Amino acid sequence: MMKKITRRSFLTVCGAVAAAAALSACGGSASSTAASSAAASSTAASSVAASAAGDLSGNVATGGSTSMKNVIAALTEGFAEVQPGVTVSYDPTGSGAGITGATDKTLDIGLSSRALKADETGVTGTTIALDGIAIIVNKDSKVEDLTVDQLKQMFTGEITNWSEVGGDDGEIVLVGREAGSGTRDGFESIVDVKDACKYAQELTATGAVISAVEANPLAIGYASLSAVGDTVKAVTVEGVECSEDTVKDGTYKIQRPFVFVTNDSAPLSEQAQAFFDFATSTDAADLIRTAGAVPVNE
Repeated sequence: MMKKITRRSFLTVCGAVAAAAALSACGGSASSTAASSAAASSTAASSVAASAAGDLSGNVATGGSTSMKNVIAALTEGFAEVQPGVTVSYDPTGSGAGITGATDKTLDIGLSSRALKADETGVTGTTIALDGIAIIVNKDSKVEDLTVDQLKQMFTGEITNWSEVGGDDGEIVLVGREAGSGTRDGFESIVDVKDACKYAQELTATGAVISAVEANPLAIGYASLSAVGDTVKAVTVEGVECSEDTVKDGTYKIQRPFVFVTNDSAPLSEQAQAFFDFATSTDAADLIRTAGAVPVNE
């Protein structure tokens, strides 16, 4: 089940967060060691008081989507300005593992770059941002634009040569993510190629896909907008560039949500709740934007 973002009891902290919003937090990586949650808060009143004073401590274990790496890094650095005693760990294991971690309570907050499926019960997904799935080709490619139908034919093997879509003669090399990846699920669902792609390579991280396309003039792949730099070229899709504006207004067709997944039966620890509230507040919007994603609550 997906729910709309609601801002909770984080009112006193908002002034301090405004300073954190100016932080440039694209770089850096969080620890990959996931720890267990600290003890739950005694009362709602004491939780708000501790949050306001910046007196929380302990760990918040997050993990899952590799595409959310930059967003989590930005949110973690911003949150440290408010709660320096709290450590937010991040284990980049893929969206499926993030949902499982929230379900079996090995993670405080699972991270998924796709919406929850009907059979993924016992957990709730909260969208914190949107992400465009950029279609990437080698920088030397002549191809500038592709339609959704062309992408469908390319990834299912109906179109096999770049010359058929305006490129130089050469066999198309399809690069994608592994089964269970939120990026793969989002791309295949939107383009309508679920379980039909003829991948030459199935890689386990967004960065690996980008590197593979960068290294091969005949390759095409997909990657989170937040992760795409200048080592590859993002083509337009039906004339629309993958950007924050086009994702937000819906004109760019290949997009998906970034989701916090929490267990329905286990209340978040005091520090995990504070991080959740921070990430879903309007004050986190600039941090999310700086990380290359599109905030939904501002």
